[in-house]
Amino acid sequence: MGRAFEYRKAAKMKRWGAMSRIFPKLGKIITMAAKEGGMDPDMNPKLRTAILNAKAQNMPKDNIEAAIKRASAKDMADIKELTYDVKAKHGVQMIVECATDNNTRTVANVKAILARNGAEMLTSGSLNFMFTRKAVFVIDKTEDMDVEELELDLIDYGLEEIEEDVEPQENGDDIPILRIYGEFTSFGELSKAFEERGIEPKKSTLEYIANTPIELNDEDMEEIETLIDKLEEDEDVQTVFTNIN
Repeated sequence: MGRAFEYRKAAKMKRWGAMSRIFPKLGKIITMAAKEGGMDPDMNPKLRTAILNAKAQNMPKDNIEAAIKRASAKDMADIKELTYDVKAKHGVQMIVECATDNNTRTVANVKAILARNGAEMLTSGSLNFMFTRKAVFVIDKTEDMDVEELELDLIDYGLEEIEEDVEPQENGDDIPILRIYGEFTSFGELSKAFEERGIEPKKSTLEYIANTPIELNDEDMEEIETLIDKLEEDEDVQTVFTNIN
């Protein structure tokens, strides 16, 4: 997603966490990972990553354990990942990732939200050439960390770029962080490299990065943010990526 949304997203995730609205979304990811690769995090890298991301959002341990156990429930419906390509106003394009046990419900809800906000769903794959999928990690930048040395160290694992940034806190302070990018096929190798070096990422995801980001004025941005908020409020929508810078 465009960098302009990082601060808004960070604030929104904290707000959702306080309201427990994000926990069901994180729970779905954990359940899917456990069902796909087994319930032991030590033997299932995808599950281990999902748990780390959930902990980063302050998801309680009991919720995490319950989400893992749901993967073995006999009456547990299959949860599938869906991706929708979207054309919105002002030249904005979106990729909407969902996790659902009811495809019909999800597509109907997403289409209704789009229609009410002047957007439309495109044929699947329409935006493939507009976005590149990347492995994205966020780690704390410690005082003794040599960024250049870390960059050289991770190149063999698929590293493409390291960005120095800050993460805003509710008390007004900024914590220095590193955003680390690699090819999406290098996600596993980079995850392993961090684990071997005792580095625990605050965030480990696969993201769609716009190849040609666009800029919006404040008025248009507010309109698009309204659409994004409505989409993210849906229980089946996991993440919304845009081509906004």
